[in-house]
Amino acid sequence: MQRFNIDDTAMILIDHQTGTNTWASTTPLELLRRNVIILASFAKGVGMPLVLTSSQETNVDVQGPLMPELEAIAPDAFAVRIKRIGVVNAWDDPAFAEACRQTGKRNFVMAGVTTDVCMVSPAISALEEGFNVQVVCDACGSTNQIAEEMSWRRMERAGVRLTSTNAMVAELVRNWASAAGEVAFPLLVG
Repeated sequence: MQRFNIDDTAMILIDHQTGTNTWASTTPLELLRRNVIILASFAKGVGMPLVLTSSQETNVDVQGPLMPELEAIAPDAFAVRIKRIGVVNAWDDPAFAEACRQTGKRNFVMAGVTTDVCMVSPAISALEEGFNVQVVCDACGSTNQIAEEMSWRRMERAGVRLTSTNAMVAELVRNWASAAGEVAFPLLVG
């Protein structure tokens, strides 16, 4: 198993929008929000590239804007987020795929809502293009458990690695006594 490290990895967060997050009944909303905040805060704190995208933000009654916490954590990444206007597979949006490529990293940590609609396709598409992909399952969620489990199966069968927030951060940190550990530890225990 190839372990990811901070120097060769980008964080990619897909469609963590105020409305869309509420569709993810397989992950409790507070846990989902907590884990997205941890991933974004960790990436920002250790200087990892962070790519954000949203789908139809102007559909305020349904999808809505990205989580406001993401703007507070990473205002620069938030300002240049890719605002898709309906493209389901984010990787099919040329601006999003190019933003991911432009990170210069071969390893992608990805999370998105909903898993079955917004996460599966870009994860597999990035993998097919030659990137190594780990999906953080507890920063994702679907409308029902069957959809979630089918998503996990599809991604695993394609070669995407599945993980959790704490496991992913620990893999990237490698040593709690490091500078990255100083960033991560308060996020995980807070």
